[in-house]
Amino acid sequence: MTDSPIAVHAGPKALAHMREHGMRAADVAVIPAAAGGPKGLIFERFDQWLFGQWLPSAPRERILIGSSIGAWRMAAACQADPAAAFRRLADLYCGQRYPHKPSPQYVSQVSREFVAGLMAGHEQAVLAHPQHRLHVLAARGLRRLAAPASKAATAAGFGLAILGNLAGRRHLAGHLERVVLSSAAAPMSWTASGFDAFRTSAAPLDADNLLPALLASGTLPFIMEPVRNIPRAPAGTYWDGGLIDYHLALPYPQIAADCGGGLTLFPHFTSRIVPGWFDKSLPWRHAGRGPNRGWLDNVIVVSPSPSFLRRLPRGKLPDRNDFYHYAEDHEGRARAWKRAIGEGERLRDALAAFVERPDLSLVRPI
Repeated sequence: MTDSPIAVHAGPKALAHMREHGMRAADVAVIPAAAGGPKGLIFERFDQWLFGQWLPSAPRERILIGSSIGAWRMAAACQADPAAAFRRLADLYCGQRYPHKPSPQYVSQVSREFVAGLMAGHEQAVLAHPQHRLHVLAARGLRRLAAPASKAATAAGFGLAILGNLAGRRHLAGHLERVVLSSAAAPMSWTASGFDAFRTSAAPLDADNLLPALLASGTLPFIMEPVRNIPRAPAGTYWDGGLIDYHLALPYPQIAADCGGGLTLFPHFTSRIVPGWFDKSLPWRHAGRGPNRGWLDNVIVVSPSPSFLRRLPRGKLPDRNDFYHYAEDHEGRARAWKRAIGEGERLRDALAAFVERPDLSLVRPI
């Protein structure tokens, strides 16, 4: 499998578990889904198999946690027919159309329509799923970002946040708060554990706030209008959950303990777990190092391999830059994205083969 479409990385406890037991659906307790815009499209066929076939073969309580498109993917996974929901998500995303330099109001309206189309009356099924507990991550503004009254005020607030983050991720915690909105009936002990510098608030998801929570989780600063005052969540101004939790560098053993313990299976765009959106250009800033190394002990990351990426349109995953590259050639962009989605079948088939007969020579340490 040296030229496999997937790359597999694992923490020490996850690797030891696979050596003894292989890779079993019954052992998977947590599925994170990262922010990353159109990159998430690559997992459409993968997600259909994962949530439509493999995981249902071993029903148990599981936590599904995501930010931005990751939250939207996990909301699709919680629907009664996840395969149809993921197909609808991909169709809606590929079908987005924007004029040259759209206003934040325009982008927000398109996004509201997207979220409404994705849910399409399935809200109660998502909230009452018999096994899946959906956790949606959003970032709530503090200090100058608590209630900025203008674009200039927002720019000043984020400018200070970026400078603080450059000095150290703990300084970003003075500007943004993590809010976890969950369908779980039981308390989320991990959110109260003070596991990092960010204040973390928990709030329940219900029929009144599910759509605004999903919208907030994917609300990009400046490109979209912020979401204000999500019902049943702390009052304030909300932006994309990826600002704090871009690739979801979280204490996964603690999260898994809230649903009986087990492994974390992380279908991801890359083997590198970047903590926050502002850390993308900081190569030294990634999870798995220092005092938080234990967070990834029970994690298995499955990502596209370099050989897989080379076969995609333009040799890369779909991303937001494609909106600029294709400009108003909407059909050209949609064709490229749909071709990438089709290539994602190879990711699905490679993981299914790995599950059937794990090749541990393929696995690298996180």
